[in-house]
Amino acid sequence: MEVQGKIKMVGDTQTFGNNGFRKREVVVTTEEQYPQHIMIEFVQDKCDLLNNYQVGQNVKVNINLRGREWVNPQGETKYFNSIQGWRIESLQEGAQGNMPPVAPVQAFEPANDLNEDDHDDLPF
Repeated sequence: MEVQGKIKMVGDTQTFGNNGFRKREVVVTTEEQYPQHIMIEFVQDKCDLLNNYQVGQNVKVNINLRGREWVNPQGETKYFNSIQGWRIESLQEGAQGNMPPVAPVQAFEPANDLNEDDHDDLPF
């Protein structure tokens, strides 16, 4: 699955517990009739993927939906959902993906000094 939109917020990396679990959140605002502010979390080594992104950038984020069950001390079962990102890429306006820019093509004058006998010396 993927989410496309404009970055509204990039959070700092948070570390939890003694095991060093890391999490970083980004909010992406979708660009549709009713824009949605989608909070996506990146965990562990994926936190570093957000280092080169800033508020206002258009991005595409590949996500997984995660769900878990928890039973509280009173015996009530609760369910929690999260959206985890695993890849993010910039969407440049008017550009195609992450392709490097193409150099402009230069116009060349046609060669007028060709000899008819030279056409058979090609190696193929």
